[in-house]
This record gives sequence, structure tokens and C-alpha cells, in this order.
Amino acid sequence: MNKWLLLFGISLTLHGVSAAQNNGPWNGRKSAVVLTYDDAINEHFTNALPALDSLGLKGTFYITDIAGMLEKQIPQWRKAAANGHELGNHTVTHPCEGGRPGREFVKPETDLTRYSIQRIQTDVRTMNALLFAVDGKTERTFAYPCGDMSVGGIHYLKGIESMFVGARGVAPSIRSAANVDLLNINSLMINGQTADQLIAQVKQAQEKQGLLVFLFHGVGGGHGLNVSNEAHRQLLRYLKGAETDIWVAPMVDVAQFIKTQQVK
Repeated sequence: MNKWLLLFGISLTLHGVSAAQNNGPWNGRKSAVVLTYDDAINEHFTNALPALDSLGLKGTFYITDIAGMLEKQIPQWRKAAANGHELGNHTVTHPCEGGRPGREFVKPETDLTRYSIQRIQTDVRTMNALLFAVDGKTERTFAYPCGDMSVGGIHYLKGIESMFVGARGVAPSIRSAANVDLLNINSLMINGQTADQLIAQVKQAQEKQGLLVFLFHGVGGGHGLNVSNEAHRQLLRYLKGAETDIWVAPMVDVAQFIKTQQVK
């Protein structure tokens, strides 16, 4: 009799632990992490995607044709989408505001200050049509090139924001679902951080029970803003090991979840 009472008590305890794990604020988890990768560079195929796929983690890749390589990349992006990764809209031409310190890379033809609202919205629509042709998805998110959001003082997604579940910015912050601005989702831009530094950010999100969005460019090379392969792999291994506490999902899934939470 005592043995059965002991087993019953253990069962109740385990059930309580399981229930607690499933009652977190982020789809049953305590926090959420989104892994985003910008600019459609080749190292995303050689380094980032294999690392994610080896652990069954899904990310968001914000696609642009800034380097003129998109046509050749389409079969690889189609494969990535079929494997559960989000293909996000990062515009065709990647326009940024020029004439500012650190913006020497901005060419006159892609200087956002020279764009009209119609021109930038056409660019955004064109990329959405292209991505639909690649993955057949009707829901996705957007990422502002360089974090610039306006033309002539007007938010350039105004009037077409319904095309996206959410839009990612570049300002770092860890927020609860109630406090996320879906037209300017915070993110942490990565450049040279060590694995320990990346994991420390995740631990902050766990402590705050908030959303952390990583913004990667180069992974093991390919861009001036870069994270080493080893630091990236160690981060992913930490996330995989903590998946009972951390919800790791593409931006579109997390944004959809936030939207439902904010209308409650």
C-alpha cells in the first residue's frame, strides 16, 4: 500500500511540474527567442541553415537582392522554407538612408531619402510577390533595412501594413507580449559577440520572461557584421538544451502569437 501511495505522489508531482512548464507566457514556455538572419548571404546556406537543421531549430531569413544573387539562390530558399524556416521580406533593393556617419555603403540609387512612398511600397510589394512564388506562403514578416522606417517623415508601411504579421526593427529590448510593438519588433544586432555573451542575453530573457530577437548577418563570414560559427553553434546548443523553458520559433509564428495575446 505504501508503495502505491508513493508512486501516486510521484505521479502527482510530475504532473504538477509538467503543468507548470506548459503554463508559461510564451506558448507554454517561460520566454521566447527568435533567430533572424538578414541579407540573403551565401553563408546562410553553408553555415547557418545546417547548424539550425542539425538541432531541429527554425529561424527567419530576411531576403533581399542587394547582392544580385537571389535568382541563383531560389532553389535553396525554397528548400529552407519547405524545412520550416520563414522567408521574410527585406525589400528587393535594401534601401537605407544615406548621408549619415557609418552609411558610406549606401549608394545613390538605393538611398532611401531619394525614394517616394510609392517607390518603396512597390519595392516591398515586389519582394512579397517573389517570396510567394518561392514558398507559397501568404503570411510572413518584414524587416526594415538598416532599421529605417520612413520616407519624408511618413512611415512607409502605412497603408500596406496588413501585408505582414509583424515588422522587425533594430532597437534592442526584451519585452513581454503585451508590450511588443508589432510594427517595430525589437532585436539585438550581433557583431562579434562570444558564445557566453549571446547566452547571457538568452538568460536575461529567461529571467524577464520576455521575447529576445537575435539579428544576425554573417555567420562564420560573408558580412562585415559577423558572428563566429562556434559562437553561433554554442548558442543554438544552449537553446536546444533549454527548449522546455524557451520557445524558439520563426518570427511569423511568434508575431501571430503576440497578436492573439494583445487582442485578449
